[in-house]
Amino acid sequence: MPPTPVPRPGRAWFAGVRASGVVEHADVRADPAALATPGWWALVGTFEGRVDAWRFADVVTGPDVPGPVGDPAAWAGPRADAWLSSLDRDAYVAAVGRVRAHVREGDVYQANLCRVLAAPLPGHGREPDAGALAARLAAGNPAPYAGGVHVPAGGADPGCWVVTASPELYLRLAGGELTSAPIKGTAATPDGLTSKDRAENVMITDLVRNDLQRVCRPGTVRVTHLLDVEHHPGLVHLVSTVAGTLEDDVRTAPDLVARVLDATYPPGSVSGAPKSSALRLIDALETVPRGPYCGLVGWVRVGEDGDVRAELAVGIRTFWWADDVLRFGTGAGITWHSDPAREWAETELKAARLVGLASGPADAGQPVGG
Repeated sequence: MPPTPVPRPGRAWFAGVRASGVVEHADVRADPAALATPGWWALVGTFEGRVDAWRFADVVTGPDVPGPVGDPAAWAGPRADAWLSSLDRDAYVAAVGRVRAHVREGDVYQANLCRVLAAPLPGHGREPDAGALAARLAAGNPAPYAGGVHVPAGGADPGCWVVTASPELYLRLAGGELTSAPIKGTAATPDGLTSKDRAENVMITDLVRNDLQRVCRPGTVRVTHLLDVEHHPGLVHLVSTVAGTLEDDVRTAPDLVARVLDATYPPGSVSGAPKSSALRLIDALETVPRGPYCGLVGWVRVGEDGDVRAELAVGIRTFWWADDVLRFGTGAGITWHSDPAREWAETELKAARLVGLASGPADAGQPVGG
């Protein structure tokens, strides 16, 4: 028997689960069968394609498991005026115009155009307290798929510092059923949702349906909810839900998770349609990598019998820290009917509350990164 690994520092938390003590790391795309090992794994994926997983030794689950361990008052974030945007207002508005030109030419129907906000946050020899930020977000902006993964750098595998307040389900796997709930359409109130929002949601729902059909049994993929209005702090979203039953050969494969990612990643709601064309356009227009923003954050549990359960969020409303810089992404879906100024305002709406919380309560709701 191989020796039992000694857990190294690290923790992860999501709704109903807390984990600590890292015993194994895997690069899921480089080693597709790594997640066949029984245990509870935390996953973080970048929009660019890398997906890292950490298996934890001590895991507590259940409906009464409390939220993140951290004191919200202990969070010391950057100043509100320290945030800079990878695209300023003029550059973003111009990029919206370029997306619309590609729509006019028939290259894409929709593309998600994003910008990354960044502010210096020196660690001074210590990594910032991810749990404190998570607790502050939980108090000021509760979200259904909130969570975090903090594995300090310095080990043999890469570290991770990600805190999310995601409202969007990328994938849930339970009992062989695969579910996704893409968000498209955002406004301050339900009255602000437009026909453009509804058309965009239907378009992306169809894209997600096609993605799931690549790994699900024929005839089982269906739209169970269409254009539901969800209320979140400070805004509303249009959300649809797509579900299907995994093919038997996929459900029993040792590389199940990798196969599902190959079929669906990156999430359709944060890329565009057709996905391949939208990704090329995003690469041409955005000036910095998105990293974990618009990637995935969540968990996979592999049972001793091989049964796999998972809940992965789209990495939106997500902070990540590296190289003494705290980052946060925000974006909007662009179609032919997009108004450039309105799309910029949507990116501001999505960022203002959360960046305000990360900067300090007194700054909540202020425009950022303009």
